[in-house]
Amino acid sequence: MSFFERLKTAASAEWRTYTLHPFTDGLADGSLDEAAFRRYLVQDYLFLIEFARAYALAVYKSPRLADMREAAAGLSAIIDVEMNLHVKLCAGWGLSPDDLEHAPPAVEMLAYTRYVLDAGMRGDLLALKVALAPCVIGYGEIATRLAAHPGALAETNPYRAWIAEYAGAPYQELAAKALMQLDGLADLYATPAREADLIAIFKEATRLEVEFWEMGWRAGQRQGISPA
Repeated sequence: MSFFERLKTAASAEWRTYTLHPFTDGLADGSLDEAAFRRYLVQDYLFLIEFARAYALAVYKSPRLADMREAAAGLSAIIDVEMNLHVKLCAGWGLSPDDLEHAPPAVEMLAYTRYVLDAGMRGDLLALKVALAPCVIGYGEIATRLAAHPGALAETNPYRAWIAEYAGAPYQELAAKALMQLDGLADLYATPAREADLIAIFKEATRLEVEFWEMGWRAGQRQGISPA
């Protein structure tokens, strides 16, 4: 069993709650309330700004040039590709990039990003990559599942662009590379004595991903319409 699979097994309950959350099912069948998605997407834009900082930190924490290049590629993917999707989708609601950048940050966004950055500041590159893994690798897994849902990529689904972005080859390749690098770093730096601490980081980051879905989910429910 690979290191990442061991992490998922140890955090199986958290991982299921995260990857099978009703918020994601609402994306697949188009039933998610727009207010829920808008709340999520605006906060995710702020989240990506902080995740870009985490990848910049990964460059600093990298012991090898190959690791630095991988982290730099991840930073570019966030700033030059992923954030552009958010700008395009939010433009339909009349929100400019400046509006997104200066939106009030949600507690859930702050808690998650501060946790990841703190894990990276206190630990080594492996600890930081473990904290990043639920997002980077998890989104690839979630999008693959959603894309297989009948009608998920149909023109009638308002969330097809989001699903297509993360289910598409570029992001899937990025997630696969992140998984390979995580396992490679674990081969070098993980020890049986240390694995419990790394599992704890993974569990907490996954739990904070769940809270991020819940943040959007609650926004939809406040509209008086259940996203389910």
